[in-house]
Amino acid sequence: MAYFSRTPISYEGRDSRNPYAFKHYNPNEVIGGRRMGDDLKFSVAYWHTFTANGSDPFGVGTMQRGWDRFSGMDLAKARLEAAFELFATLGVGYFCFHDRDIAPEGDTLKETNRNLDEIVGLMEKNMKDSGVKLLWNTANMFTHPRFVHGAATSCNADVFAYCAAQVKKALETAKQLGAQNYVFWGGREGYETLLNTDLKLEQDNLARFMHMAVDYAREIGFDGQFLIEPKPKEPTKHQYDFDAATAMAFLQQYGLKDHFKLNLEANHATLAGHTFEHELRVARVSGMLGSIDANQGDPLLGWDTDEFPTDLYTTTLAMYEIILNDGLGKGGINFDAKVRRASFEQDDLIAAHVAGMDSFAIGWKAAAKLIEDQVFENVIAERYRSFTEGIGREIVEGKADFKSLEAYALSGKPIVNVSGKQEWLRSLLNQYILSV
Repeated sequence: MAYFSRTPISYEGRDSRNPYAFKHYNPNEVIGGRRMGDDLKFSVAYWHTFTANGSDPFGVGTMQRGWDRFSGMDLAKARLEAAFELFATLGVGYFCFHDRDIAPEGDTLKETNRNLDEIVGLMEKNMKDSGVKLLWNTANMFTHPRFVHGAATSCNADVFAYCAAQVKKALETAKQLGAQNYVFWGGREGYETLLNTDLKLEQDNLARFMHMAVDYAREIGFDGQFLIEPKPKEPTKHQYDFDAATAMAFLQQYGLKDHFKLNLEANHATLAGHTFEHELRVARVSGMLGSIDANQGDPLLGWDTDEFPTDLYTTTLAMYEIILNDGLGKGGINFDAKVRRASFEQDDLIAAHVAGMDSFAIGWKAAAKLIEDQVFENVIAERYRSFTEGIGREIVEGKADFKSLEAYALSGKPIVNVSGKQEWLRSLLNQYILSV
């Protein structure tokens, strides 16, 4: 049966008032030699789009979904059918899922794996018929009560073993479906209090777990990119992958840096007290930017609201980093976002994705023009010009030491600083966004 009756979304241009049409997303548009569709590899998140029911801590679910009249494996099959209908309607080329999003758990792990195998077989056929690809998959090791103390960082070795079996299966699924990436999101990999926590053992075990995953991926010939997705808090108070810098330090410490990159989320950056562009820059300059989860949070709320991205400053500055990174390689732009609880009609899913895709298209166009005109690059080059000549050049080239720098300082040359011109630069950013 058909769950989405709308025809495929088309590009109608910036003056369109049709909520079910693209105003800015035109994958064939080229700026500065870059094609929009090559940089904007959009992906639909299975969990928020097809399994979320709109419930929150204060109320039951509100979502009206045609597939929810089914249950068990019939529900899993109906969701799969609806998913590929929506992918076609939006014209997206990728999707992402947790293992438990696509198939229900059984009474035993064997039964759970059988359920997964059946749906993965159907999914593989749909992917072949449609050309839609799997951007990444991952394992849900946070929902079930067995993960009450964590997953790979649990105090219970039986849980660690269960998680290893679950990720083993998830990696086999990734290989079967040709996943471009595999993500580790440590939903409960952290702690609530040090009063009962062996922090070193937990982090050591997490590293052991990831080395096992690297080894098994190599054994089965899975060549997708491994990604870590940082998050500072929620559900645990202290997450071990707090932000980009913390995650990279962990990978470096445990000899995993060559095997992983980062999947960065805008709302997680907010919770860590950073901007999204900060997290992207930190990863990019270290060669660790792998993929992104596209959403936004509410700075007035202290939790992960996962709103669809419509903040044009954030999308522009995010795309600025991604273009300077020469794209995301095997990664993409996954809408880890959910419609608001009051947006309960099924077509709201289409309108929300259209809004997010247009917002990133605006960001791409503004960022591409900023880079083409070398706006910020010229300002930054001039601001740091003192390190390209004289004593500054000696510092950069490693020819200076404390004695030579002291002699220079004692020479009496006056220090003259110049304005950072932040307000003017923000007005330039406004001009480029508004000109799109």
